[in-house]
Amino acid sequence: MSQNTSVQKTTPKKAQSPFIRNWKAFLKRLVTNNSAIIGGSLIIILAILAIIGPNIASEGINQHDYTKQLLGPTAENWFGTDQYGRDILSRILHGMSTTFIIGFGSVAIAASVGITIGVISGYYGGIIDTIVMRIMDILLAFPSIVLALAIVATLGSGLENIILAIAVSSFPVFARIARGSTLAVRKLEYIDAVRALGASDGRIIFKHILPNTLSPLIVQTTLSIATGVLAAAGLSFLGLGAPEPSPEWGSMLNDGRNYMYQAPHMTYFPGLAIVLFVIAFNIFGDGIRDALDPKLKR
Repeated sequence: MSQNTSVQKTTPKKAQSPFIRNWKAFLKRLVTNNSAIIGGSLIIILAILAIIGPNIASEGINQHDYTKQLLGPTAENWFGTDQYGRDILSRILHGMSTTFIIGFGSVAIAASVGITIGVISGYYGGIIDTIVMRIMDILLAFPSIVLALAIVATLGSGLENIILAIAVSSFPVFARIARGSTLAVRKLEYIDAVRALGASDGRIIFKHILPNTLSPLIVQTTLSIATGVLAAAGLSFLGLGAPEPSPEWGSMLNDGRNYMYQAPHMTYFPGLAIVLFVIAFNIFGDGIRDALDPKLKR
C-alpha cells in the first residue's frame, strides 16, 4: 500500500520596508499616548461641530433682534447676544468652519512651499542653498504677526488674504526644518549607494529623503495650525480680518472689546473657543512628538 505524501509549499511573506514598519510602530504608540488621545478627541469634536454647527445653530450669522441687545447668557441664548441682538453661540458655531479653513489652508500652503524649498536647498546645496537660506533668514527676522500684518495691510482684508499672509509668514519655518533634516539624511551611506546605482535626483528625494524627514515636519504642522489660528484672530482683532457679518472669532473679539464692561460675555466666549481650539492642536502635537520619538519620556 503506497502512501502519497503531499508537500505543502509555503510562500514566504513579503518583507515590509523599514519605512512601513516604523510608521506602524508610530501609529501603535500614537493610539496609546494620552496627549494624542485627548488632543485628537477634542479635534474630532471640533471638526464635527464645524460640519454640523450651521445646522444645529438656533439662528443665522446675521439675524438681528434689537430687543435682545447685549443680553447675558440665558436659557434661550446660552452664550448671550451681541450689540445687534445676534446669538453668540450660533455665530461661534458658524465661525468654527472658518477657523478650520484658516488653520488648515494656511498650513497647507506654508508646508507645500516651505518643504519644497527646504528639501531642494538642502539636497543640492552650494549657491542655491546660500541664496535660499539668506532669504529665509530675512523673512524670519520679522515677527510672524508683523509680517502677516504688513501683507494683509498691503493686499487688503479678507479671508483669502489672511490665509496667504499667514502662509507667507510660516513657510520659512518649514523650509528651515526640511533643509536641516535633508542635510542629515543626505550624508547617510545608503543615499550614496542609491545614487551609485543610477537613481535620479527626483527618485532619491521623493522615495528616500522626504519620507525620512517627515517626523519633525508633522509635529510642526500641528503646531502651525494653532499658531495660524492665533495669528488670524490677532489680525481680525486689529480690524484686518474677514468683514462683517462674517462670524470669524477674532472679529467677534474685536466687536466685544467696545463692550468689555457692559457685556463681557461678548469677548469671553469667542476667546474661550480660540483657546480650546489652540489647546487641542498643541496637545495633539505633543502626543505626535512623543510617539515619533519614543526616547522622549516626561
